[in-house]
Amino acid sequence: MVTITATYEGDLCCTATHGPSEATLSTDAPKDNEGLGRYFSPTDLVATALGTCVMTTMAIVARRNGIDFSGASVKVEKHMNASPRRIGRLPVEVSVKGTFTDDQKKKLEAAAHACPVHKSLHPDIEAEVRIDWVG
Repeated sequence: MVTITATYEGDLCCTATHGPSEATLSTDAPKDNEGLGRYFSPTDLVATALGTCVMTTMAIVARRNGIDFSGASVKVEKHMNASPRRIGRLPVEVSVKGTFTDDQKKKLEAAAHACPVHKSLHPDIEAEVRIDWVG
């Protein structure tokens, strides 16, 4: 179990604290929803969680299998639906640098699709994961 706490700071901003490490981050409402967009919005953090979870899950499998995963990167686009206001799409693009065997690619692709955040998203959210093998 991990506990996250948050305090409302006013002006639509919150400060969240990660219990185990005591690391903090700030959030703000986005510009298109009465905020100033000074920090990640809560829905931005969902997109961030998805992208970093995909990468981390792939990196775990890479490390277990002696695969060099250095230099990999991810891009997630957050698309909001207007009514009801919610995340509609989170397309994920992973760029993996290096030369890989078909077996290595298969393992890394399976890991990308096994990410816990991806599996936790509501099925109405389109969250296609695409991997670009840059050799």
